[in-house]
Amino acid sequence: MLGAIFAILSAASFALNNAAARRAVVTGTPTQGMALTVPIGVLCFLLVAALTGELTRLPEFPASAIAWMTAVGLLHFLFGRYCNYRANQYAGANLTGPVIQLQVLVTLALAVVVLDEPCTALQVMGGMVMLAGSFITQSQQLSAPTAAPRADAHAPAPKFVPRHAEGYLFALLAAFAYGTTPIMVRTALRHAGPSSAILGGVISYGAATAAIVLMLLFWTPLRRNVMALRRDNIPWFLYSGVFVAMAQGFLYSAVAVAPIMFVMPLMQLALVFRIIFAMWLNPEHEVFGWKVIAGSAISILGACTVSIDTDIILHALGVEGAPAQLLRWQIQ
Repeated sequence: MLGAIFAILSAASFALNNAAARRAVVTGTPTQGMALTVPIGVLCFLLVAALTGELTRLPEFPASAIAWMTAVGLLHFLFGRYCNYRANQYAGANLTGPVIQLQVLVTLALAVVVLDEPCTALQVMGGMVMLAGSFITQSQQLSAPTAAPRADAHAPAPKFVPRHAEGYLFALLAAFAYGTTPIMVRTALRHAGPSSAILGGVISYGAATAAIVLMLLFWTPLRRNVMALRRDNIPWFLYSGVFVAMAQGFLYSAVAVAPIMFVMPLMQLALVFRIIFAMWLNPEHEVFGWKVIAGSAISILGACTVSIDTDIILHALGVEGAPAQLLRWQIQ
């Protein structure tokens, strides 16, 4: 029960992060968001590390793990988050959410290739279902109240018109980054114990923050961009930074007390929370419609098929005999 609570809180926090970030990049820039949210992550993880006593173990942390977690920080918190913000800015969180959720497929593919973990035919089918869900979401057009009829020249213009190509491109790049880093984290921390995730977060966030500081020092256009931050965007970026740090903390806690195969399906609820929070916080800056809802639901179904153990699914559905053997066939 505790693992389920942590997983659901993590999914909700990730969705709140996306809603806050979406609101911020309506008039702000992804670069401004990076300059605020990444340092917040360092402070949050440093506080947790100090309270749990993990900070004293930093000198014992293996050099190879430090190198891996540094790379995680640059890929996940720098490149991945920038692409996520840019995707939200171009197309909104509702349209890009199922595309970014394809990170599950990236992780699965890399787990098979890099970690030599098995992948069943049912999991491959789940990946195809996820792709179908993302395509359905992408086909959503502006809703009737938002789109202006062509016959009426005086009708109000849409308040938000998504730029699909740019949004989906950056969403795919974010999915690649977010899907790759779990393999890197597992490689770094597999022999260090669950509590090492706290120090890993300090190192990865610290590396990303150091990179941002260096870029601000030596790249004048970037510094001007950040200095042009509007005051009304600051709270939304701060909320985003706090929510994403909370989400990662809840996720680490969930994995610490419950099996990953139990936690990951619950994490897919982030797509549901994302739509709910978008309707609450960003009704004028998102695309809504039945295809968004259907595509998100289908993506959740596919993600659960990928992340839940195949034997558990087949047993629950009562599938036996030749069909079960076919669905258990492994790609190695």
